Amino acid sequence: MIRINHKYQAISIWIILLVVLFSCSENKKPPVKTQGGANLLFPQTALEKEDLAFVPIEGDTSIYGPTAITRNILQDRNGIIWFATWNGIISYNGELFTNHTNKENLRQYHVFSLLEDQKGNLWFGTIGAGIYKYDGNTFTNFTIDDGLVGNEVGEIYEDKTGNIWFGTSKGISIYNGQSFKNYTKEDGLLDNDINTIIEDQNGLFWIGTRGITYTFDGNSFSKIQSPNGSDFVNTRDIIEDRNGNLWFGGGSGLWIYKDQSFEQYAANFVGYLYEDSKGQIWTSYAKTTRYWVLSKYDEQVPFANNKTPEEIDLGEQMLFGILEDHNENIWFGHLEGIGRYNGTSFDYFKAPNQLPKS
Repeated sequence: MIRINHKYQAISIWIILLVVLFSCSENKKPPVKTQGGANLLFPQTALEKEDLAFVPIEGDTSIYGPTAITRNILQDRNGIIWFATWNGIISYNGELFTNHTNKENLRQYHVFSLLEDQKGNLWFGTIGAGIYKYDGNTFTNFTIDDGLVGNEVGEIYEDKTGNIWFGTSKGISIYNGQSFKNYTKEDGLLDNDINTIIEDQNGLFWIGTRGITYTFDGNSFSKIQSPNGSDFVNTRDIIEDRNGNLWFGGGSGLWIYKDQSFEQYAANFVGYLYEDSKGQIWTSYAKTTRYWVLSKYDEQVPFANNKTPEEIDLGEQMLFGILEDHNENIWFGHLEGIGRYNGTSFDYFKAPNQLPKS
């Protein structure tokens, strides 16, 4: 029988642990620049410990698109298409997809919202790691340590004066280029969990939340309701069309605000709204929980007869953000990445064995 000296056994265990910890520290990603200029690898005061929803993928570039939920899409002034995905920040130059979260060693948190501002800067809202600003060369990270009200950023909007609004799960932050001004329930917000923000042509802000929907005139917040007195609940998107009409999509269905009155177009859940170059309104519309369609309302049809849209059936999948590119293709996000519709056929930018159900 072999006897083990427990003193040396304990020392051996500690040596092994130190080796493992040292090895893990060597594999850590380099820190990322923050607004204050500090290099913070794990700022526990600012970030969640990890993002269980993030879906890592290998490599910086690929001929294939994102593989996970894609929430929002935009095309910048240079023609590059950007995607807010559960794989991180991804762009497409017409030939290759670039994963900037991998390439730039950004924090691995899934991305929900994005915006190109008047100066050409790109902004990306993450769920857990605050926001990233990209000036074309450098990604700069802003978190609650820099004054942001919350690190879960589901909405980014630029107002007419150039201020950037960030809708978070804990309220609204307005960035003037130097500092943040924050609004929460303590400051008059009627609900902190923000989904969408828009400023109409008269300067009134409309704010949709996980709860109710309300307006902000710069001084006070006011709840809005449907003609039957019910709240607009879980409003996910609000847009203003070229004629000054407001469209609302969310848990209360699809509504239009026209000539100072509300009218309902659809009762089921509507996730995202988009007006194309022809003035047609596109929606991601839930026929059932897992069966969504792209629906298109033609502006040329009188509103009184325009409640039955053209529906584009993509099979069993959920749909998210919508974009019309410079070539009039319609892009959309779904549970397993992205799709592009040219009016007759679809391209999902996936390997044949990865194509979604149809």
